Amino acid sequence: MSAIIIDGKATSLKLKEQIGQRVQSLTSRGIIPGLAVVLIGDNPASHTYVKNKKKTCESLGMRSDLLQFPETLKEEELLEVIEGLNKDPEIHGILVQLPLPDHIDEFQVILAIEPDKDVDGFHPVSVGNMIIGREAFLPCTPHGIIKLLEEYNIDPAGKHAVVIGRSNIVGKPAGQLLLQKDATVTYCHSRTVGLIDYTRQADILISAVGRAKFLGKEHIKPGAVVIDVGMNRDENGNLCGDVDFEDVLDKASYVTPVPGGVGPMTIAMLMENTLLSAERGLPETK
Repeated sequence: MSAIIIDGKATSLKLKEQIGQRVQSLTSRGIIPGLAVVLIGDNPASHTYVKNKKKTCESLGMRSDLLQFPETLKEEELLEVIEGLNKDPEIHGILVQLPLPDHIDEFQVILAIEPDKDVDGFHPVSVGNMIIGREAFLPCTPHGIIKLLEEYNIDPAGKHAVVIGRSNIVGKPAGQLLLQKDATVTYCHSRTVGLIDYTRQADILISAVGRAKFLGKEHIKPGAVVIDVGMNRDENGNLCGDVDFEDVLDKASYVTPVPGGVGPMTIAMLMENTLLSAERGLPETK
């Protein structure tokens, strides 16, 4: 048996094509979806992410505003910038690129973004609505994982899903979204004792720990679906995930590669959230 490779790049292109068509429809009505990205400092990874987001926005016919500031920007100055974006009717989504400099309180910044423009899905209002199953902007990476499962007709209902990692950005919301799809969810993390005992039970295994090739075939049960969220560098400096991809190919039923798995879906879901924000408030057509 050789695992089916879940192609996040192809799935994201399919989604972006649909998003582009909806953008054209909005544009014909005089509305151009607008995303504002705030970037502070000179973190190389952040610059790469922001560049990719801007490029994708523009390819879909969406407005992309980049507001770039030095690392010395004060927290109160950043909050003023966000307040201005909150009031701008042509900006439908606001994203403050993380991580932020140490002197800026990340939570206060997230709190300052209007939930109606919180296209990252990080605001406590967005998180609360997600957990109770109400309409909300869903965090992009976990939502991208759900979309990949849907694309490959993998139904989480009744399955045991094990999530390794408990971050607010990936681990916690991924588990919640799987729970809403009727999976039985177990969270594991750095303090979990006997991790392998849990991972071997997983029908769906999601790893978001940030440790290169941390999981091998000994960690998974035969036929498991393996979703690798890790973005690491191996001993040769090559991009790799948390999962030893080659090692698990003959044991998993489905597996995401790194790169080309979950990563492309994150930006696609960000574009969809921005589009949804722009579509809100439009009169429904019958």
